[in-house]
Amino acid sequence: MPTTSRAFEVEENRYFGPKDSDALKILSTTDTDLLAPLIGSFLALNPGVAIDYTSVSSAELMKAVMLEGAEFDLALSSAMDLQVKLANDGYTLAHYSDLIDLVPTWGTWRNHVFAFSQEPASIVISPAAFAGLELPRSRQELISLLRKHPDRFRGRIGTYDVRTSGLGYLFATQDARTSESYWRLMEIMGGLKIRLFCCSGDMIENVARGDIAVAYNVLGSYARARKDLASRITIVEPEDYTNMMLRTAVVLRTAKHPKLAGAFIDHLLRAAWDTPDVPEYPFHRYPISDEAQNAPFRPIQMGPGLLVFLDHLKRKRFLAEWHSTVQQN
Repeated sequence: MPTTSRAFEVEENRYFGPKDSDALKILSTTDTDLLAPLIGSFLALNPGVAIDYTSVSSAELMKAVMLEGAEFDLALSSAMDLQVKLANDGYTLAHYSDLIDLVPTWGTWRNHVFAFSQEPASIVISPAAFAGLELPRSRQELISLLRKHPDRFRGRIGTYDVRTSGLGYLFATQDARTSESYWRLMEIMGGLKIRLFCCSGDMIENVARGDIAVAYNVLGSYARARKDLASRITIVEPEDYTNMMLRTAVVLRTAKHPKLAGAFIDHLLRAAWDTPDVPEYPFHRYPISDEAQNAPFRPIQMGPGLLVFLDHLKRKRFLAEWHSTVQQN
């Protein structure tokens, strides 16, 4: 089914279910293929329902909702700080789920924002590029390797361009809050002419091709999903700490089908947090702890704290420091 033209940039639009239905409209940063099995199982449980699924970047999602008032029922995003901002600024509706007790306390916020995955900020490495070297298992080990072998890694390191990537900015600010090693690592990478990318998929493919040797803060779930590249990449979840992004869902204020949107959120929550394994669930399952800062896996805490680095002046200062560190002359 065609979509109406919009000013925000759409990566893909796909329609699931009967064509004559008044579809549930989902705006999402999640690749369509990744969620398609869960969409299929939801439709199987709800005959006659259709889903109009539009995938966008996190920046375009915010533009669509906050600036253009685009009418969607649900927003799914990997940039959990931006989802909290949508809820905090009044762009979402509450959903009172009967499944809330299944979700860890750090996985929801005020009955507006709901986590349905834990996904690590990983280091993706080319085993071929590290031939003869011991693979780093922590940031300090990576720092030491880069210092000892600058010629091997010059121009062959990648990370997000945090100026344009919402998820990259979230990972970077969380790193900066957690450990001073982040800025040391960025300084070394900057001195080795780091390459900047829009998204995890591009970094993973560049590592697999051997164009870069290491990619920092890659979305580990996307790397795991690339079974076709498994022999050419190694995924490292740093032992010092691994930040865990929570992919989240919100019911939008513009929802024409808020109850159906809530039912889809419940479907995601059941798949993510209920005890029995759901075969179509696309994300790796990590241990659940009541403590959000349970090392080494540290789910990023949802709540107003995520809004700190979205403040205009704080964001401007952070980006200025980041730019001076990674873009060295």
